Amino acid sequence: MPIVVDIDVMLARRKMSVGELADRVGITPANLAVLKNGRAKAVRFTTLAALCEVLECQPGDLLRWEPEHPADGAHPENAGDRVRG
Repeated sequence: MPIVVDIDVMLARRKMSVGELADRVGITPANLAVLKNGRAKAVRFTTLAALCEVLECQPGDLLRWEPEHPADGAHPENAGDRVRG
């Protein structure tokens, strides 16, 4: 999936455990684990807002988009950018 969840990064920066974050946000540790491990199919804006409030960050600090590329790693638009050696 091209959406990457970086909750672990913010947890490390804030020196906070998953359990503490789940408790402060008001979700179960299991549901937080599903989100932070990238297995969630959706996230409610209220949950995202609560995560941002507790972690004192912006949504973009928690979520980022990475394009999906063909199996060989080449992307047709970037074909001319490859290093040849």
